[in-house]
Amino acid sequence: QVQLVESGGGLVQPGGSLRLSCVVSGIIFRLDAMGWYRQAPGKQRELVAGISSDGNTNYAAAVKGRFTISRDNGKKEVYLQMNSLRPEDTAVYLCNLRGPGRDYWGQGTQVTVSS
Repeated sequence: QVQLVESGGGLVQPGGSLRLSCVVSGIIFRLDAMGWYRQAPGKQRELVAGISSDGNTNYAAAVKGRFTISRDNGKKEVYLQMNSLRPEDTAVYLCNLRGPGRDYWGQGTQVTVSS
């Protein structure tokens, strides 16, 4: 059974940092693309950052320069380092694994940026 479990969310003040982690189990994922998405109340889910199997990354314009995605294939983990957080970054952050014929999601971790 494939599972993606996110952690690391929480409440942080504007300008602060958080590091999200996503642990993957039940699948060999070194050949799959991984991504972090977010969904705020009343808004559509949006891609925040993605990383390919060979480490190429892409970012949403709103987070470029502030967020960094990385992966550790040996540990089967994906990370999202979030710096200079803003109130508009408040959302549920979800981890996604996508490969040939497969598309899996975690349940998400809440990130709240507020003073």
